Amino acid sequence: MLQYPSIDPVVIAVGPVQVHWYGLMYVVGLAAAWWLGRRRAHRIGLSHDDVGDLIFYGAAGVIVGGRVGYVLVYGFERWLANPLWLFKVWEGGMSFHGGLIGVLVAAWLFARRHRLAFFQLTDFIAPLVPIGLGAGRIGNFINHELPGRISDVPWAMVWPPMMGLGPEPRHPSALYEFALEGIILFIVLWWFSSRARQRGMTSGLFLLLYGAFRFGVEFVRQPDPQLGFIAFGWLTMGQLLSLPMIAAGLALMAWARSQPVDNASKAVTS
Repeated sequence: MLQYPSIDPVVIAVGPVQVHWYGLMYVVGLAAAWWLGRRRAHRIGLSHDDVGDLIFYGAAGVIVGGRVGYVLVYGFERWLANPLWLFKVWEGGMSFHGGLIGVLVAAWLFARRHRLAFFQLTDFIAPLVPIGLGAGRIGNFINHELPGRISDVPWAMVWPPMMGLGPEPRHPSALYEFALEGIILFIVLWWFSSRARQRGMTSGLFLLLYGAFRFGVEFVRQPDPQLGFIAFGWLTMGQLLSLPMIAAGLALMAWARSQPVDNASKAVTS
């Protein structure tokens, strides 16, 4: 049994200005995506400056979509009581599924502007996402979010008393998600996309793996207290939202098998 580490959610405070670890994790994810994207930009005919624009589009999509998605699905009543809570992103509360929709809309707009096929662009984006996902889970862990269910595994942690979860040790589910959604998903997608694939194949693999990882971790993650179990006494909202991702990933990969290998690559100078 381990004690949950005590880490101040605020990295630095200067007067009324505070920098939170949670927000800093988004910066880490976006910076990593920018750096990795520049290394492969030539594959789809983008310049280094274009990658910077793409990261801006993606950041707007993930922040707006992630926050709105979380508020609508997990905190609608709280938002009704305090509409300004929508803008308090630094307190935590972002939905991956909402962020995904936001990024897809941003990708569609960017693809139209640069005359790229939609799945050509999403295949480029997919391997850039996991590091941001993993960094976000570290932010959740520092914020004492996403507590796991009670467990007796040797690495189970006792949550801080302020969380009101009791003295029983629990799974550190945020760290599980960091390992699966961040590290493993990145390694698999970066390797898989290192060679030319049928258009849509990498995007489909991303949806399939993320959905499967999230669905599995939900079995050891405490259900959101405001929602509880959605159906059958065990299905959580996270699992319910992950099922369409798994189905979409399988369908997209099946469709991609009939597509030609996407060898499009143009030499571009930065």
